[in-house]
Amino acid sequence: MLTLITLFTLAVVGMMFVIGIVIAGAVLKLAWHLVLLPLKIVLLPILLVVVLVKVAVLIAVAAVVFAVLIPLLIIGAIVASPFLIASFFA
Repeated sequence: MLTLITLFTLAVVGMMFVIGIVIAGAVLKLAWHLVLLPLKIVLLPILLVVVLVKVAVLIAVAAVVFAVLIPLLIIGAIVASPFLIASFFA
């Protein structure tokens, strides 16, 4: 009987140890998030500005590409139109 009581006590102490580790991990995770919260609050506007600048540069580059391509397409249409007209009547 003493062996069963000892085994049960060992199991209970082991479960308490595991529960203690889980609770300590949860508390440390919460503390870590609370410590990093001011850093997140400071860095989010900076990240927003970086993303806005990135999008603005992307839009500007796309506008330049279209501004260069449109005259090239017009010149290509002017050069290709006699050949298209000739191939239509041939």
